[in-house]
Amino acid sequence: MAEVTDQATLSRFLLGLAEGMNASAESVDRIRSTMEAISQAYGRADSEFVILPTVILVQTSGEDERVVLRSAQNASFRFDQIAALYALLEQAKRAEVTPTDGIHRLNEIGAMKPRFGWAVRTLGHAILTAGLALLLAPTWQGVLIAFGLGALIGVLKLVRSPTLQLIMPVVAAFGSAIAVFLLATVIDIGDPIHLLIAPLVTFLPGGALTTATVELAAGQMLAGASRLVYGFVQLALLAFGILAAGAVVGVDSSAYQTVESSDGLPWWVPYLGVLVFAVGNYLHFSSPPSTFGWVLLVLVVAYTAQTIGALVLDATVSGFVGAVAMTPLVLWIASLPKGAPSQLTFLPAFWLLVPGAAGLVGLTEAVAEDGTAADFVAALVSVMSIALGVLIGTALYRAVRHGTEEVVQFAVALPPDRDAETPSTLGERLTRWWRSSRR
Repeated sequence: MAEVTDQATLSRFLLGLAEGMNASAESVDRIRSTMEAISQAYGRADSEFVILPTVILVQTSGEDERVVLRSAQNASFRFDQIAALYALLEQAKRAEVTPTDGIHRLNEIGAMKPRFGWAVRTLGHAILTAGLALLLAPTWQGVLIAFGLGALIGVLKLVRSPTLQLIMPVVAAFGSAIAVFLLATVIDIGDPIHLLIAPLVTFLPGGALTTATVELAAGQMLAGASRLVYGFVQLALLAFGILAAGAVVGVDSSAYQTVESSDGLPWWVPYLGVLVFAVGNYLHFSSPPSTFGWVLLVLVVAYTAQTIGALVLDATVSGFVGAVAMTPLVLWIASLPKGAPSQLTFLPAFWLLVPGAAGLVGLTEAVAEDGTAADFVAALVSVMSIALGVLIGTALYRAVRHGTEEVVQFAVALPPDRDAETPSTLGERLTRWWRSSRR
């Protein structure tokens, strides 16, 4: 256990860890529970935490009582940074790193250079765009257009201007919509709105909307409500760019309605899209090499479950089935010694389940001519169903894990000479143990 002599340094270390988890798109309730566990590991179980998406507060009690406040930046970590951060979190939970060394490590993580150069990351954005196009608008023409638009937006995202970052969603949506609406008049690209989702996928707040719903369900009203508003504002900016492009081009209102593709592709194409999408995520976000297989496994499970849910239930709530199936898998992978942090597998699955995409489609159709409120309500139901699936999947995983741990504890508590006990005696011991464990 690392020795802690300076409580101010420990507070700075805890603030940095919480800020890093915020940048990893983690929910505030999980950030708080993690910080409490780390604080206890360093012998400060009396610390109090207030975690919000943009504000972090740490209060320590005792003789050196103090309150430390930090305004969290609206930053976003790449996947390699998230992996490094969660490795540091595991060390901190066991107090294996001093706060001073931990702060230095946090600075190194924040300054990490991407594993791949700008050309590879731009290509990765184009590849993940093409993979998603195979799922949303499965025509070969649409895939090629999505690949080109994904490459252009990938180059645009390389610009680090703060001013451009503010208007980036509108600029990207406007430029992509202009290209798609013009090409749709001469090329059969299928559904133009769903095709637009592919190049804009990294701007979609699907993870933010789902995390917001989970936080609201957990009673984190301030964090959940603010994140929900942020997500809908992002959707509104994207929808505005699409509608502005439609007004410039002069498209008919029917262009905003979903249509069936006239060029059906083989049944295996969506699974090819899942593989391509995983490769694009790996390259664009500079994922650690050991995480690619785990991400691909979660994507396949999520997509397969979502497809089954659409056939058995309804397309609107199919994301619920996908979320229930993939959440226990994600948590199980995160618990393995050589697994992957949950955020590295959760975030690509969120984009694959496309809660943000459904929201953008619904919002665009609702505000366009002849749109109805039912379009937006359907999008909201889709987001809620995925969030509910995450909650239920988490509860199932914890219930199974807790039950397994109790069985193991009972087995360890049995006397060594088990064969000497009669079945009735063993049954009586099991009954007594079960009753005492329920108290």
